[in-house]
Parts: sequence; structure tokens; C-alpha cells
Amino acid sequence: MSLYHRPVPLLWWLERRSYFVFVLRELSSVFVAWFVVYLLLLINAVSSGPTEYERFLDRSGHWWVVAINLIALGFVLLHAVTWFGLAPKAIVVQLRGRRVQPRLIAAAHYLLWLVLSAVIAWVILL
Repeated sequence: MSLYHRPVPLLWWLERRSYFVFVLRELSSVFVAWFVVYLLLLINAVSSGPTEYERFLDRSGHWWVVAINLIALGFVLLHAVTWFGLAPKAIVVQLRGRRVQPRLIAAAHYLLWLVLSAVIAWVILL
């Protein structure tokens, strides 16, 4: 006995905006992984001494590395924003027996992101 399976078009994810954003968010995980690898390479270069760090900086200055990092930044921001939109559904917080409003959970995420970004910028630029 064979069941009929309706064929799924290759570009099914272009049919709705929500599908498109879902696929982009899934794709963003590749760029999040790239940032992790890039950061590990930076840490390795710094720990290997000034010569290796200079070599890393030279390699990082190539146009294609800058382009990949800018694309990755966009995808990482998409990843963060879409997660913050999902966080109120994934996290249930109760305070004094009442559920905290989803808007407050999302706002807390954005506020913490802003504060941590400011602290990191202050440390880097100081």
C-alpha cells in the first residue's frame, strides 16, 4: 500500500513571509557558528604572540573576510531579534503568582542586550 505524498516545491519557503523568516533564521545559525570560529581564531592568534596576531589582522583585512563578517553580523542580528520575539513564548515567568506579560519579557531581553552592548563597547573603547 502506497500513500500519496504531495510534492513540495523547492522554493516552498518563499510562499509566505513567516516561512521565509524561518528559513533565514535557520540559515543564520551557520553565521553564528562562523562568528564562534572567528573568535576562537582571534583568541588563538592573541595567545600565540604579537607576530601571529599581526598575521591574523592581515588576513582579516581582506575584502572577502570583511564581507563575510558583515553578512554574518546581519544574520546574527536577525537571529537575536527573532529569538527575542520568541522568548516570551519560550519563557514563562511567574511573579507573585501571576504570569509576567510577554511584552515585559521581550523588553527585558532588549534592555539587557543594550546594557551588555554598552558595557562591551565601554571596555573595548576605553
